[in-house]
Amino acid sequence: MKRIILYFIVVLVGISPIFAQSVLLKQANDSYVKGNYEQASKLYEELLTKEGIAPELYYNLGNAYYKSNEIGHSILNYERALRLSPTYSDAKFNLELAQQKVIDNIIQAPTFFLIRWIENLIKLLTSNQWFVVSFIVFILFLAATFLFVFGSSRQFRKTSFYFGVVFLLISFVSVIFSGVRKDQLENHREAIVMQGVVTVKSSPDKSGTDLFQLHEGTKVNVKSTLGQWTEIVLGIKRLKKYKTFCLGGMNYCPTVKKQ
Repeated sequence: MKRIILYFIVVLVGISPIFAQSVLLKQANDSYVKGNYEQASKLYEELLTKEGIAPELYYNLGNAYYKSNEIGHSILNYERALRLSPTYSDAKFNLELAQQKVIDNIIQAPTFFLIRWIENLIKLLTSNQWFVVSFIVFILFLAATFLFVFGSSRQFRKTSFYFGVVFLLISFVSVIFSGVRKDQLENHREAIVMQGVVTVKSSPDKSGTDLFQLHEGTKVNVKSTLGQWTEIVLGIKRLKKYKTFCLGGMNYCPTVKKQ
C-alpha cells in the first residue's frame, strides 16, 4: 500500500510542472481573448521566466504588447521569436505591421548582394537545424567514400569521389553556419529603443551635444555600454522628423534593450 501511495506521489510531482504550465498558459490566452492585454503580457512573461523560452510564447507576448500599443516591446518580442525560429511567418508579418508604427524611417547602408544572400541563407535555419544538416550530409560523405573505395568501375569511383568532396564541403559549411547562428543568438548586437523618445548625444554625458532623436521601436546596433549609456553605431539613416541624413559615426543612446 505504501508503495502505491509513493508511486502516485512521484507521478503527481512529475506532472505538476506540466499542469502548472498549461494552467498558466490558459490563463494568459484567456486574458488575451478577453482583451486584458496587460494581464496577458504579465502571464506570458511569467511563462517565459518559469518554463523557458519558445518562439510561440514570444509571439503571443508580442501580440499582447502590440494590442496595448507598446510598440517597442512588441517589436522586441517578435524579433526574439524570429531569432529562435527564422521561418516563423506569422511573427514576420506582425513584425512588419508593428514596424509601420515606428516614427523613425531607418534605411540601413546597402550591403554587397553576395553577403546579403549568405546572411539570408544562414537565417533560414536555427543553429541546431544547421548542425543536423551537417551531420546528415557527413553521413552521405562517408557513404560516398565507401563507394569510392569499393566501387566496381573507375567511372563509378570517380563520380563517388566528386560527390564525396561536395558532401564534405556542404557539411563543413553547415557547421560554420551553425556556429554563426549560435553566435547571433547569444552574442548579437542588435537592440530596440524602448522609450517613447530618446535624445542621441555625441558623448556619454548629459552635457554632450544633442544630435537627433530616436523613437520607440527603432532598431539600433550596440557597440558598447558605459554605465547607463549605450554606444550605438549608425549607418545611413533618414529620420522622417528631420528629413536629414546621418552617415556613419558613433553616438550614445541612454535607453535601449537588447533582443
